[in-house]
Amino acid sequence: MKKTIINPVIKDQVTFTQTAQGTDGRITSLLVKLMPGGGTPMHYHKNFSETFAVVEGILTLTTKKGRVTLSPGQKFTVEKEVIHRFSNESNAPVIFTTVIVPGSTGFENALRILYGLAGDGATNKKGVPKSLQTLAVISKMSDMHATGAGALFTPLFGLLNSIARMNGLEKKLLSRYCI
Repeated sequence: MKKTIINPVIKDQVTFTQTAQGTDGRITSLLVKLMPGGGTPMHYHKNFSETFAVVEGILTLTTKKGRVTLSPGQKFTVEKEVIHRFSNESNAPVIFTTVIVPGSTGFENALRILYGLAGDGATNKKGVPKSLQTLAVISKMSDMHATGAGALFTPLFGLLNSIARMNGLEKKLLSRYCI
């Protein structure tokens, strides 16, 4: 598998510096280049924490407690089940590391699939899969849980993910983008 993946739609880049498999499940470590305006919606993870550390640029983290702006050399840990988002609100790319504890092969695979789909033209201009069933598989695989209005889709995504597994979509995505 490629060590570095690039999303051609949103221009972000992820380098897998340590994987769950390579660390006996202890951590997943990523080096991320996030373009201006990039980031995630509010979400949480049930199974792992994330520690963000900025290498270059400015990264903004938002939780229910407020916003934290990280500069080079600064880090911040988001514990599991804490609602958060990260974003690049500057006019320049930000480079940061993310360390996930414990490591998550599912999260790693979800990134590979998401970036691969973007390369195949199967996402919208924001890099979100056009297929709701595919989005449901990626959400489950990555342990990314929506909040707010997005949480209303949780039961539907659970159903769509089950159907996708029965129909072999998850296996198809894994074999196409993760081998």
